[in-house]
Amino acid sequence: MNNNNNHRIIFRLCCIALIVTSMTFAIRAGILGQLGEQFGLTGAQLGWVNAMAFLGFPVATMLGGIIYNAIGAKKLVALAFVCHLAGLLLTIMAEGFWGLLISTFLIGFANGSVEAGCNPLIAQMYPKNTTTMLNRFHVWFPGGIVIGALASNAMTSFGLNWQWQVALILVPTVIYGLMMVKAQFPQFDAQQNSTTSNLKHLLSPLYLFLIICMTLTAVTEFGTQQWIEQILGSSGASPMVILALITGLMALGRFFAGPIVHRFSPSGVLLGSAVFSTIGIFLMSQAQGSAIYFAAALFAIGVTYFWPTMIGCVAEYTPKTGALGMSLIGGAGMFAMSLWNPVIGYWIDTAKQQAQQTQVSAEQIEVLAGQAVLQNLLIFPIVLIVVFIGLHLFITKQKNVEKYV
Repeated sequence: MNNNNNHRIIFRLCCIALIVTSMTFAIRAGILGQLGEQFGLTGAQLGWVNAMAFLGFPVATMLGGIIYNAIGAKKLVALAFVCHLAGLLLTIMAEGFWGLLISTFLIGFANGSVEAGCNPLIAQMYPKNTTTMLNRFHVWFPGGIVIGALASNAMTSFGLNWQWQVALILVPTVIYGLMMVKAQFPQFDAQQNSTTSNLKHLLSPLYLFLIICMTLTAVTEFGTQQWIEQILGSSGASPMVILALITGLMALGRFFAGPIVHRFSPSGVLLGSAVFSTIGIFLMSQAQGSAIYFAAALFAIGVTYFWPTMIGCVAEYTPKTGALGMSLIGGAGMFAMSLWNPVIGYWIDTAKQQAQQTQVSAEQIEVLAGQAVLQNLLIFPIVLIVVFIGLHLFITKQKNVEKYV
């Protein structure tokens, strides 16, 4: 088998692994309410369950980024498969809060291993069109969320419980596991990518600034999406259809990201993203019924480019941080979500308690609580507008990448 055919097989394997990752996000968002009812969990407890997925991710990316050059991509992807399989099976068999906590952490660790293994692998396989292939790879994160959201919505409509929805994710998991057994992963010269050298450049002021920005973009994106069922469940619009709409637009936008980033520059794209995210979340906090779909579309335009463009900023503005820098910034975003998820759950509990004191209907309580939480989340993209104005002004004054490092 020639290198081109082998690379295509490996690329497809990576895409299917990323679909598994994104389906876990979508289906978990769709079944939170069922988990809360079956196990009698509060919003704060559901927040801790959600937090484990976002905690496992950075643990895996930090570990994977450090050992990637030593053990290679295949072992990292194999580790992802084992943890995906174990995490999904343990979730199905969970009998309460602690079982969900442990199994969700394993799934989060698997998701982080996919990112840590596949991103540098694809960059190494396609050195002449790295950006294009990484964009095509990352299409499948929102793409997989569309698949998971629509599947969750359909299965719920047909009365299938949350265990069946989680079991659905086992299908692509087994597929990429079987592909991995036969796949011949390419070997690369580890000396060309020194982890020691990467470590030395992680403390550059710009890289640390980008890390902080990543935490804010992650909460803006995932803080809204992961709690979509709880926040908008009684709004008159289908939360899973909203999630599918958001992520479908994200997939489309990322597929055509190249010309947009080239025209406006990474820092300019991030600034525009923050503006659209702010408008979208604000409108979602005010609208009800079908108007929410329009607000969600604006939000989708905003968050589409956050994740890949932040990673692109690391590659372009702090290139000496290498694959480790790319892995760690993704881990920082997910770690921030592990901290904020319980807070968002607490916001939901508190907002419901306050709404109950107004003596409105049960459905209206849910609506008021969702709007209150969205207004809290609005703070993050507003801060990002200010932060990214500063970043854009700084970057436009520089004449070459070397000055960034």
